Amino acid sequence: MNLHLASRLQNIAPFHVMELAKMAADLERQGRHIIHMGIGEPDFSAAPAVIEAASRAMAGGQTRYTSAVGLPALRKAISDYYRQTYRLEVQPSRIIVTAGASGALLLACAALVEKGAEVLMPDPSYPCNRHFVAAFDGIARLVPSGPADRFQLSDAMVRSNWNANTRGVLLASPSNPTGTTIAPEELKKIVTTVREKGGFSIVDEIYQGLTYGDAPFSALSLGEDIIVINSFSKYFSMTGWRLGWLVVPEAMVPQMEKLAQNLFICASAIAQHAGLACFLPESIAIYESRRQEFQRRRDFIVPALERLGFSVPVLPDGAFYVYADCSALSDDADKLTIAMLNDAGVVMVPGLDFGPSAAHRYIRVSYATSMENLCEAVQRLERFFAQRKAG
Repeated sequence: MNLHLASRLQNIAPFHVMELAKMAADLERQGRHIIHMGIGEPDFSAAPAVIEAASRAMAGGQTRYTSAVGLPALRKAISDYYRQTYRLEVQPSRIIVTAGASGALLLACAALVEKGAEVLMPDPSYPCNRHFVAAFDGIARLVPSGPADRFQLSDAMVRSNWNANTRGVLLASPSNPTGTTIAPEELKKIVTTVREKGGFSIVDEIYQGLTYGDAPFSALSLGEDIIVINSFSKYFSMTGWRLGWLVVPEAMVPQMEKLAQNLFICASAIAQHAGLACFLPESIAIYESRRQEFQRRRDFIVPALERLGFSVPVLPDGAFYVYADCSALSDDADKLTIAMLNDAGVVMVPGLDFGPSAAHRYIRVSYATSMENLCEAVQRLERFFAQRKAG
């Protein structure tokens, strides 16, 4: 059979994170013990109340289609969460429940990205974000960003890179792969510039619950024209439940509902009923203790990496990633991560997935694993680098 595939597939690259995961799985089948510091998935499961709510939903037959925009009770619970956590009034009618943050990004790009439209985003950034743009025949224009700008877009970058084909920006704060946030004042400048140019601002906030240090902040505070993506996957530890949400301007809701009806019908009914329990006080207390544990892990792994010879030019203040410069140890991050996997049994991810500008010198380290595993990984890497130096 000789099928003619759509040309847009040429603009979507393989996800090397998953390729390394497959290599690691092969080693595990051979009996090796592998420490996974590659994939960005919390090692915690959903809170007990969430699991109980899912069980009740299934037992009670709450498994039928819901509204395409989500259960009214869940949309209100998310609205209440913004009020309690961020001191923001976000009307439930502006909240669209989706099949994960990926579903939210798909809807946003379907609504806003036209053929040939350019969308600015930083290099490095999460690869799937640019592929959502490519899926609708848009062009993700990656703007190289380094430590001086916290690996994020700045207002100056937006101004200097905007052209006649630019339609908007797609930002992430905190970011995958860097774990860095955009300073609120800088984000305000970016949004103002984009607004002046008649463009759209999409802000991926799926790690927003996992920030360390400053008061909670959401881009939604910058105006009702901001489009925000969020998820139950990271802070709420529900990766496989595939539940997220999208906040859009009120005028966009009917169009987004139409898209959701046609593309998804609805998010999982069971996951939605379970998601309501995320906002119970006892669940929030668990999630906050986990956030503190992630910060403890960050405070362990960053100096440990620096002792090993990596450089961490920007301290991550969110998510559970460190973007580490390995140029003092190797001139090829890809080869280094493969060697660390094969020789030390530790999975980390090269910068190759996240953008071409400095991919050879950076690796992404995920500390979404136990402290015991982190300690063992550091010991293994100490031996690994000592042997390389001796050999």
